[in-house]
Amino acid sequence: MIESTVEKSTCDPHAERMKRVLDCVLFGPGTLDASIRKAAAAGKGVPEILASYVQKVQKNSYKVVDRDIEALRQAGYSEDQIFELTVSAALGAGWSRVEAGLKAVCEGGS
Repeated sequence: MIESTVEKSTCDPHAERMKRVLDCVLFGPGTLDASIRKAAAAGKGVPEILASYVQKVQKNSYKVVDRDIEALRQAGYSEDQIFELTVSAALGAGWSRVEAGLKAVCEGGS
């Protein structure tokens, strides 16, 4: 889980700040349900209508186009909800990359 891995990092001087960012984005007040934000950050378990968008944000964000956003609007999601979904997915993707780097540096990649 994303939030638990932040606490495990022993060589990251920014781990506590990152935990606060994750807590605010994933569990703080928002218009999109916190369980969906958390799932988007993890990249799994989001409602089917959101899955391809979350995957695109996490793996190929440069490919997100207006019609992707419009499809979410047509599905009933507000601008704020789409924004929160996007930030959660991007934060999760970024954090997984940071974790991989920290593991390589701190644990010698083992």
